[in-house]
Amino acid sequence: MLIGEVARRSGVSSRMLRHYDSLGLVRPTGRTFGGYREYSDEDIRRIFHVESLRSLGLSLREIGRALEDPAFEPSDLVRDLIRRTEERLNREQELLDRLRAVDGSAPTGWEGVLRIVELLHGLNSPHAARRQQTALAPAEVPAELLAGAVLAEADPNVAGALRWALARAGGDGVASLASGARSGDVDVRRRAILAIAGMPGDEAAAALTDALGDPDPAVRARAALALGSRGESAAVPELVRMVVEGTTDVEAAEVLGTLARDDGTADRIMSALTGELATADPSARIRLTQALVEMPPALALDVLRDLAEDDDRTVALLASALAGALGAPG
Repeated sequence: MLIGEVARRSGVSSRMLRHYDSLGLVRPTGRTFGGYREYSDEDIRRIFHVESLRSLGLSLREIGRALEDPAFEPSDLVRDLIRRTEERLNREQELLDRLRAVDGSAPTGWEGVLRIVELLHGLNSPHAARRQQTALAPAEVPAELLAGAVLAEADPNVAGALRWALARAGGDGVASLASGARSGDVDVRRRAILAIAGMPGDEAAAALTDALGDPDPAVRARAALALGSRGESAAVPELVRMVVEGTTDVEAAEVLGTLARDDGTADRIMSALTGELATADPSARIRLTQALVEMPPALALDVLRDLAEDDDRTVALLASALAGALGAPG
């Protein structure tokens, strides 16, 4: 089959076929009496082989090696292609994120575009001091940019500055953090909830309530403390669990005490604490006894008096001392 016919049937141009020939990738088996290239069926199969490898992103040099080197391992090349493709996709995703950030800031001219690009460079700087400086700059930074930086920031000092700037920025900060609160990366979820905890409003409260069901204890704890401080009784079960498990138990007990200022919530908290006291292990019972001192004295004293007679000597002595501190005889 002559080169023109091969080009028509294969979709590979005559020019590319001649290039393959010059590189030794696909050399036609024969020549006509007039000197024209003549391709056999095997040559055509090799053309399609080359084109298939090109579609994977291989260079012509890599294709030549793959076809001619008997010791060549295809798996090595495939893994290398995967790595290079992932790197390219990451670069393109970074570019896409930057373009979306610029577009989301709704710049009215090139000056606005350049300002957003400058902010992006600052927030994405490899130097923590530069990132912190950008977050604390007097210039207004769009909430979407700050939220993205918050979710990615591992340095605690920079993260604190970013959370402050995000809370100050207002706007749609909670919505911008929502994807982070649902991330499969636990560190990202922790950053998101920590940032949302410092933001006011019903939307933030709803996000924190959702986080009470998170599989990570640190995420649940941060959400419960923030919700409880807002007066949300939905945090009570998690706060009680924190006392039982010894996870920031002193802070959890203080927040429970704040919630107990509401009579209805106080009864619920007391019921939960006394229920746990009946079944908890010795160390947890000590923490639960200590937490009772944060409750309204009118509710806590009777329980502390009963505990002063507890079979566990440590619990009994602690309860007696706490009852005395609340103004009742031990």
